[in-house]
Amino acid sequence: MSTYHTPVLLHKCINALNLKKGGIYVDVTFGGGGHSREILKNLDKSARLIAFDQDLDAQANIIDDKRFLFIHSNFRYIKNYLKYYNIEKVDGILADLGISSFHIDAKQRGFSFKSNADLDMRMNTKMKKTAADIVNEYDENDLINIFRQFGEIKNAGALAKQIIAGRSTKKVKKINDFIEIIKNKIPKKQENKYLAKVFQALRIELNDEINALEEFLLSTGELLNTGGRLVVLSYHSLEDRYVKNYIRSGNCKGIIEKDIYGNYTQIFKQINKKPIAPGEEEIKNNPRARSAKLRIAEKQT
Repeated sequence: MSTYHTPVLLHKCINALNLKKGGIYVDVTFGGGGHSREILKNLDKSARLIAFDQDLDAQANIIDDKRFLFIHSNFRYIKNYLKYYNIEKVDGILADLGISSFHIDAKQRGFSFKSNADLDMRMNTKMKKTAADIVNEYDENDLINIFRQFGEIKNAGALAKQIIAGRSTKKVKKINDFIEIIKNKIPKKQENKYLAKVFQALRIELNDEINALEEFLLSTGELLNTGGRLVVLSYHSLEDRYVKNYIRSGNCKGIIEKDIYGNYTQIFKQINKKPIAPGEEEIKNNPRARSAKLRIAEKQT
């Protein structure tokens, strides 16, 4: 488990859930099971913990505990699955967004620009479409939109043109093929940072991460008991913006709606107005934690 993923802000996440001994909790990003194991340590025999993960590899980390239920699915379907298992309300939901250390280190999965595997990036390996298909098939405007929106890449237009030109002579399959095509558009002395943004944009598009996040968030208000906690770790500004907006306004656009009497209706109370970030020691021990932001909210009604 420890080689799969080192949980970020582990104890702060667990404390943020404000666990009740006999409560029902959901870990929607099970991964290596680090957060789930810590949650179970704080619950009694009557409690339940439901975990979601769309990655088949996560099943190797399933916890042998009668209180634990693993669901192989994207967390966007949380509402449907909980209904199927006759769970109407829960006391806390934890989400650790983004990509795990396992995905980065598993070279054959194609998430890292530092390996020369197939340009894959599928979170759910049963999907047919891969990141290479995006690079080979999307038109110029779609590529520009992906790199601007999901990677915040300044030269998205030039990058898209370069991809179109490069793939016309050679179909992209391997990571090195792709990097070779775009190398002239990579800013000098910023290679790693730039490629990280490019790969992030492709991964988010391929796995439909932003739409999945929005669907998940919009389900949580209905699923949580009054006083229940929503605890979310995000790793890039787009994810964090959606989480912040939802907690503040009940929708991902950040528009605070009023009732017929002109009163603001807020589903959640912000527990921390400023996101919690890892300390220097944690970042030193786990550099991949450096961009993490933790937001905590409590269901009000």
